[in-house]
Amino acid sequence: MTVADVSFGTVWEGIAGALPDAVAVRSPDIDLTYAQFDERAARLATALRDSGVAPGARVVCYLHNGAQYLETVFAAFKIGAVPVNANYRYRGAELTELLTDADAEVLVFSDQLADSVRDACAHVPTLRLAVQTGSTDLPDLPGGATVAAYDTLLSTCAPLPHTPRPGTDQLFMYTGGTTGRPKGVIWQLGELMHGLSYATYAAAGRKIPRTPAEAVDTAVAMRDAGEVRVSLPVVPLMHGTGLFNTFGTLLTAGEVVFPGGTRLEAARVWHAVDRHRVTNLLIAGNAVARPLVDELVAGENAGRPYDLSSLRTIISSGTTFTDDLKRELHRRGAVTIYDGLAASEGGPFAFAVTASEHDLPARFRPAPETVVVDQSGDPIQPGTGEVGMLAFGGGLPLGYHKDPERTASTYRTVQGRRHVIVGDYVTYDADGTLRFLGRGSGVINTGGEKVYPAEVEELMMAHPAVADAIVIGEPDDTWGERVAAVVTLRTGAAATSQELRDWLRPRLAGYKLPRRLAIVAELPRTPSGKLEISRVRRLLQETEAPR
Repeated sequence: MTVADVSFGTVWEGIAGALPDAVAVRSPDIDLTYAQFDERAARLATALRDSGVAPGARVVCYLHNGAQYLETVFAAFKIGAVPVNANYRYRGAELTELLTDADAEVLVFSDQLADSVRDACAHVPTLRLAVQTGSTDLPDLPGGATVAAYDTLLSTCAPLPHTPRPGTDQLFMYTGGTTGRPKGVIWQLGELMHGLSYATYAAAGRKIPRTPAEAVDTAVAMRDAGEVRVSLPVVPLMHGTGLFNTFGTLLTAGEVVFPGGTRLEAARVWHAVDRHRVTNLLIAGNAVARPLVDELVAGENAGRPYDLSSLRTIISSGTTFTDDLKRELHRRGAVTIYDGLAASEGGPFAFAVTASEHDLPARFRPAPETVVVDQSGDPIQPGTGEVGMLAFGGGLPLGYHKDPERTASTYRTVQGRRHVIVGDYVTYDADGTLRFLGRGSGVINTGGEKVYPAEVEELMMAHPAVADAIVIGEPDDTWGERVAAVVTLRTGAAATSQELRDWLRPRLAGYKLPRRLAIVAELPRTPSGKLEISRVRRLLQETEAPR
C-alpha cells in the first residue's frame, strides 16, 4: 500500500500514535496535542456514525478558522464521509443552494451563523444532523435534522477506534462562485495527497514517502531534527490555499496556529507569529498582504516593531500579489515568498518564487507538471509570443459534482495524459517565464480585440496612488463589450478618474483603456481575496457614467 492509497486521516492517526505529546493546534481557545486532536475527532466521528452517517455522506463545514474546522474534517475522514467547505459569508439562500447541491447530511456550524442555518434547514430535506460549535444554547431549527452542541457530543461520545481508510475517499472543494454559481470539485484523497507531496516533503528536503509507515517515520524524523513547520493560515480554511497547505503541515507533524477572531485583524496575526514562532504564513495576495504590511509599518512608526525572525515562507495563491508588497515583506525578514497560480480544480500551474527583494520583479514559471497549450490543446514552446492556456497534469480531482459537461470541458487530454485547463491565459517567454493575462471567463472582447484584465490591473496598481484594482467587461451596443475598472486609493493618496486614465494612456493600447473608471473606498472581496464581480458591477452602476 502506497501513501496515496490511504486517507489523510489514516496518516494523522499514525502520527498521533507516534508523537502523542507533540502540539498539533494552537489557538486562543484551545491547544491540542496530536493525541488530543485525534481523540476529539474520534469522538465526533462516533457521533456522526451513530446519527446514521455512512461512508460517502457529505459533512459541511460552515465555520470560521479554528480547531473545530480541522476536527470536523478529521472526523469525516475517519468514517469515510466527505468534508465539504461552505463560505461563512453565505446567508440563507446561498447556503441552501450549496447544501442542496452537495446533498448534505451533516452541517457543522458556528453559533454566530445560526440565523442563516435556520433559513437553510427549512429547505434541505437531506440534512440529518446539525452541530453547533460555541454556545450550547441550541437554536430551534425547522426541518427534520437533529440539533446538537459540538462540545456535548465530544463529552458524551466514546472515541471511534482507528480503522484505515482508502485513498478513494473524497473531499469536496466548492469554488468561490465569484462569477457564477459555486461548483463542487470532487477530490479523491489519494490524488490530493499526490498533489501535495512535492510541497509537503520535497520542498523540505525530504524524500516523498512511499507508504503510510514511511510518512509517519518522516514526520517523526522532522520533529526529532527540529524541522517543525509552524503554519498560520490567515486565509480561511474554506479556501484551498488554507486547507490544503494546512493538511501538509499536519502530515509533517507540524503545528497549526489560529490567531483567533472571525475576520482579518493584522495585529492578532503578527502577535501570533511572534508568540508561537510561526515559520509558514498562508495568505491570499494583496487582500491579505496589504493590511498585514500596513500593520507592520504602523508598529514600526509607533516604536513597537514586530518580530518576524521565525518566519521562513509566505504562501499565496488565487489572487494578485504585487511586487511592492512583496518588497516590504522581504525587507523585514529572511522570508521566501511562493506566489502560486492555482484553482480549486487543480494545480498549482505556476509559481513566482522570490527569496529577497533582489529577486523582484517576480516572474512566474510553470510547475513541473504544467504545459502551455493553444486552443486546440497542442503545446506551445517558449518564445513564440503566442497566447496560450495553462494545463496541469499532476494530481487531479475527478471533476465537478453533478456537472459532467463542465467536467469534460475543463479536464482534457493533452499528449495522452489528463490535464486541467481552467482558462488561465499566458504568454510563454523565451527564458521560460510566464506572463499571466487573466482567466478566460474574464477576458474582454471589445470590437474583436481581446483585453486581458490582469494586464490592465497590473499597470493600474503600478500607479503610486492606487491600492487595489479590478477590471471587467461591460456590455456595449457598438463594441460588444467595453473595459471598465474600479479602484481604491492608498491611505492619504489622491487621484481622479481622469488622472488615472491619463496615466494609463501612454502605457496601453487605446482599446484597453477603461471607458468607465470608478474610485471607491473598498473593493468587495471574499475572505479568500477574490473579487465579487456582481458587487463590482453594482458599484460601477452607482458611480461614474461611461465615457
